[in-house]
Amino acid sequence: MRFIRRAIVLLLIAGLLYFIYADDYRQAGLSGVWTEVKQDVHDIATSKFVQTSINYIGNSVDYIIGLFSDQPEEAEEIPNVPAPSLDEPTEQSFSIHNIEINDSKQDVEAELDKADRVTANEYHTEWHTYHDHYQNFLMIAYDDNNQVSGLYTNQDLLRSKEGITLQDSKQEVRDTYGEPIDAIQKGLVRYQINNDQEQDTFQLDGNYVTFFYDEHQDTQVAAVQIISEEMEQQKEKFFGEPSETLAEGFEYQLFDLTNAARVKFDQPVLEWYEPAQPTAQHHSQDMADQNYFSHNNLDGETPFDRLEADGISFRMAGENLAAGQPSSIYAHQGLMNSEGHRNNILHSDFRQMAVGVAFREDGQPFYTEAYLTQ
Repeated sequence: MRFIRRAIVLLLIAGLLYFIYADDYRQAGLSGVWTEVKQDVHDIATSKFVQTSINYIGNSVDYIIGLFSDQPEEAEEIPNVPAPSLDEPTEQSFSIHNIEINDSKQDVEAELDKADRVTANEYHTEWHTYHDHYQNFLMIAYDDNNQVSGLYTNQDLLRSKEGITLQDSKQEVRDTYGEPIDAIQKGLVRYQINNDQEQDTFQLDGNYVTFFYDEHQDTQVAAVQIISEEMEQQKEKFFGEPSETLAEGFEYQLFDLTNAARVKFDQPVLEWYEPAQPTAQHHSQDMADQNYFSHNNLDGETPFDRLEADGISFRMAGENLAAGQPSSIYAHQGLMNSEGHRNNILHSDFRQMAVGVAFREDGQPFYTEAYLTQ
């Protein structure tokens, strides 16, 4: 009886938190749940309940009961890759891994060799991803003349003429560059930006420079994206043009961004788990088609029900959802600023991951991240 009373109390607390925060969390376009172990999570009236916990995740509309068990197998040890020697930029205000906007692809590949992955992005071009075991991670986009038109990193590869690095805070960035812009003009339409204060965009050197801030580390700079004005104008609207190729690009970009964040915070690299990708993609497609946003679908199936229905076995699983962010980069940075999603992204016991992306008719992406340990 004592265990049953404890279960009822915990469930009431979780339900109260749901009603207090659910609307705000839905509006944020983020949602995350996780469970420690895949066992009979519905059987809460057993002696094992003394080992259970209810995890109400920030920016979430759900909670889940999980049972703790033995630890997963040890992850493969990541080699310690030396940091590159970084110089101050010469032509532009910023460089990433000594690469600047307008540098040639030939010069980049002389410095970095071939890309580890090439995927479509929302600008009608491609991100070329470079890293060494997800250390020294950066993404580069090229224009039709094979010149650098886009740069991104979430690791300490940024250098600037004004001395700004990833160790600086939002206030230091604003003290250096002034007030960020609040909109980008595309034709006759003015698209509002910077309405959540998790990032600032500045127009510098003919580029849009976006600083993403880590709200869990005193708004320290977490990542930087630099997009040339010409490349930005290639995206005619707020969202990119939906396609299977773009969906796949977002999926692998989220996977790579997650591993780059895990390595940054000393967590093991995840493996891409292809069998779970259709499960994640179908949930994103269902949310887009049926116009809802929740871990439980309209038939009441949980993320764990969907994995089991698709024959995916697991001892531990988690799910992050995002919707409405214009790219994988914005979705990832938003998830990193939500405590529950960040816990999934950086959880030391996860070993596999798959991502599914789908679009609404207006181009709005829906992102589903599946985390697993088998």
